[in-house]
Amino acid sequence: MSRTIKGSCFCGAVEVEVTGDPEAMGYCHCASCRSWSAGPVNAFTLFRNENVRVTKGEQHLGHYRKTDRSDRQFCTLCGGHVMTYHPHWGLMDVYAATIPDQEFVPVIHVNYAETVLPMKDGLPKMKDFPSEMGGSGERLAE
Repeated sequence: MSRTIKGSCFCGAVEVEVTGDPEAMGYCHCASCRSWSAGPVNAFTLFRNENVRVTKGEQHLGHYRKTDRSDRQFCTLCGGHVMTYHPHWGLMDVYAATIPDQEFVPVIHVNYAETVLPMKDGLPKMKDFPSEMGGSGERLAE
């Protein structure tokens, strides 16, 4: 039986459930994620889209699409960021802070060429994305 973890937006009006294990966890350093998250880095937790379900407050879920590659979703009541759907990968990034009971075990840094917060943690630092995700696959030095 797969485990299910619950989470919510900042005010709790929007609730989500994730089932099973994440496909990947890590940090994104791109300017878009930094701007959207209002932080120097974004902690991502990627699940297959079919393993993520809004269980409460779907009517309060707003969407913002800067590009066709990211459907950023937020609570229209509190403004809390909940998740981002990446249709080209079929993956939903449920922000690590949205699901605090999910142990966060990062394995990679993506878009590290854009970093404003160098991190020395021994994890691979990708210039953009791994080649299997459509990136260059180029690794940068720590």
